[in-house]
Amino acid sequence: MSIARQIWDDMVMREALVQLMRDAGDAIMQVYYSNDVGMETKGDDSPVTKADLAAHRILVDGLARLTPDLPVMSEEDPDSLDIPRQHSVYWLIDPLDGTKEFIKRNGEFTCNLALIEDHRTRLGFVGIPVDGRVYVGGESLGALSISPEGIAKPINCGQPGNPVRIVASKSHLNPETQAFVDQIEDEYELVSVGSSVKFLLIAEGKADLYPRLAPTCEWDIAAAQAVLEGSGGSVRSVTGVNMIYGKNQSLNPWFIARGLADGIVT
Repeated sequence: MSIARQIWDDMVMREALVQLMRDAGDAIMQVYYSNDVGMETKGDDSPVTKADLAAHRILVDGLARLTPDLPVMSEEDPDSLDIPRQHSVYWLIDPLDGTKEFIKRNGEFTCNLALIEDHRTRLGFVGIPVDGRVYVGGESLGALSISPEGIAKPINCGQPGNPVRIVASKSHLNPETQAFVDQIEDEYELVSVGSSVKFLLIAEGKADLYPRLAPTCEWDIAAAQAVLEGSGGSVRSVTGVNMIYGKNQSLNPWFIARGLADGIVT
């Protein structure tokens, strides 16, 4: 039995991990409502704030307590980036996805935790700090939306809408993505949304397609991809290849995330 399946079936462990995501989300919101988010610029010119680092610490410490045998790779810990070359099973975290949206204070940011097994994302937890909701799921496991009160509701992708509902990045809607959208033969409506929320909209049947023809890293999408796959959707490279994790470099190929959208002509 895979470790992802073991965690999914262990209600106590699963609920403990959901609570850990809530704790990280609470730490993010404390900074969100403060007067100083402590923004700095990392070596790759991406922003980092006190919230990124606070959520990172909570997740790393909590995972060490709950799953001491599983190593943790985090966007905010450069020393952890070699973990995939040493372990076939590990946690992959993006403590705050959508830092630019966080800085803008528009609410469209997430906290992300994924379990990677044998180069695939098998189980994901995505927290929405602004409302306390947590999504959890994985391929062949199912997917749930869990309210702040702990009420879990199964979620599933829907049939393609008419027009096709396309979500795109609020901060990265580049010419390549626009060109891809423009060649879709069906009628469509385009909604610009930040962070991994885009995957969740598809997972809940509120959107159909998310083309990403711009750079992302493995930690940006792993958790939300697992939730989407648990709800019946898929994430493939633009050439139709499965997304691979633990590569020699963390950049993803361009990809397309879909719900039950086989009828969409792209």
